[in-house]
Amino acid sequence: MLKNIDPLLDAGLLGHLAAMGHGDVLAIVDRNFPAASTAQRLVALSGVDVTTAARAILTVFPVDTFVDPAVLRMGAVGDEDTLQPVHADLQAVVDEAEGRAVSSEPVERFEFYRRAAGAYLVVATTEDRPYGCFLITKGVV
Repeated sequence: MLKNIDPLLDAGLLGHLAAMGHGDVLAIVDRNFPAASTAQRLVALSGVDVTTAARAILTVFPVDTFVDPAVLRMGAVGDEDTLQPVHADLQAVVDEAEGRAVSSEPVERFEFYRRAAGAYLVVATTEDRPYGCFLITKGVV
């Protein structure tokens, strides 16, 4: 038992997050993302949306301050630059956790898949809003 650890952060997920180093990338993805066929390491959080997952993860995970942008989001096909509601919600969670405005940018769908395949860890949620997929670069403490 640990104190002050979000219950979503079980031993497996905490172990992966702790093993990540500065510059490693975390993917937090929606239910439509091909996580099982893409991930090097996969943690599934059933019944959890991306903002809830991110809120828990960001209690222990520092976001990089040396790369710009530190957060990438999957853009809607043919409309990559439009900020979707799920994007705005995740951005608010990241900014709140970091206590600062964290830069983010859209990435075209297939480019997102390519980058996610190189992520250290993929956390698959059951987020049902489309384009609820994000890449977050780990910082230092």
